Amino acid sequence: MRSRLLPAAAALALAAVAGLTACGSSDSSDSSSDSAGSTPAPAKLTVWIMQDSMSDGVLSRFKTGFEAAHKGTTLDIQIQPWDGIGQKITSALASKDAPDVMEVGNTQVAQYAASGGVKDLTDKVSDLQGSDWIPGLADPGKIDGKQYGVPWYAANRVVIYNKDLFAKAGITTPPKTRDEWIQDTTKLNSGGNEGIYLPGQTWYALAGFVWDEGGDLAVKDGDQWKGTLDTPQAKAGMAFYRQLQALGKGPKDSDEAKPLQADVFAKGKTAQIISVPGGASIITKSNPAMKDKIGFFPIPGKTADKPGAVFTGGSDLVIPEASQHQALAYEVVKALAGTAFQTDMAKEMSYVPNRTSLASVLDGNPGASVMAAGAANGHATPNSPNWAAVEANNPIKQYMTQVLTGADPDAAGKTASEAITKALNTAS
Repeated sequence: MRSRLLPAAAALALAAVAGLTACGSSDSSDSSSDSAGSTPAPAKLTVWIMQDSMSDGVLSRFKTGFEAAHKGTTLDIQIQPWDGIGQKITSALASKDAPDVMEVGNTQVAQYAASGGVKDLTDKVSDLQGSDWIPGLADPGKIDGKQYGVPWYAANRVVIYNKDLFAKAGITTPPKTRDEWIQDTTKLNSGGNEGIYLPGQTWYALAGFVWDEGGDLAVKDGDQWKGTLDTPQAKAGMAFYRQLQALGKGPKDSDEAKPLQADVFAKGKTAQIISVPGGASIITKSNPAMKDKIGFFPIPGKTADKPGAVFTGGSDLVIPEASQHQALAYEVVKALAGTAFQTDMAKEMSYVPNRTSLASVLDGNPGASVMAAGAANGHATPNSPNWAAVEANNPIKQYMTQVLTGADPDAAGKTASEAITKALNTAS
């Protein structure tokens, strides 16, 4: 499933250790594995898919189609809970009886590749149309120049807005630039309404603003990582965040989950929130009367020709080295990453397909099509196996609250950068 699209996902993905269950098949080894030009022998393959990642219908159609196209081959699709999955996958990769294909969070690929046991698929990138992959989804799967993770699906944040409040403010077209966004939000922040509900610790939004300035949260210098919240680019991104956040009543010391921002928006007095499109369903569940009042637009960029940068969360597919059916496992990955499955998945799940050329399959789904437009400027968090350690005691959130409450941005940025540097360079 998508990695860290919502705070709860990260907590579940890094939760307490769960025991390793039977994961591989006991069938005889695939003797044609990795043989150039060979036809994979029929076999029973085990495929791990994360809980709530795909609907039963999508998986059932895929299983039926794949087995029909590969006579004698059986897919054992096993649904895995997020709770304890990190240790479970690590253990499976170290075993001699691993599943054949695994879904993993895109930002987790570096961690698993570093632990060993993930097949290098660099020579398959061209065959998989890798030049068309969404960069923010593909980049985390590439470690030290080698592609271990194959992009599967993506999701990213957009702006959810109240159409009624926009109309009352005389705004007929959503903003496309930062300047227009500030102007419109200022208009909306009147008459007892707030222009935007933006909590002080929505750090994925800040990351986008920093990327727009040409900066990053951390960069690799040789073999070491260095936190970069004290750079001019990061400070410029934070300055814009501060300007936007002041146009609403969001708390400066919490994130979008405390309180749940969808519930705040559902009251009808908030003009905008930054959220994945799925947040709309939470809004309407809280207040069904909001159903026809909800609209979506990409996070505006610095110029109108390009949407604002966004964090691309999602999932990759990996093949364990210990898979007993390497050639067939690749066929499964190729099919899951291919046009037919990507189209079916995108239409049913409202996810962004893994290739930019497939964005049009989301036409007619307002939230998903806007999300796909934003994904064109998608980015990933620093591609370090230790990035989870940064989020565990998130110095980015602390930095944001400090700046928003009057601390010196230079000093706060230096402290946060030092904390990030330490976390990324500490042996796991």
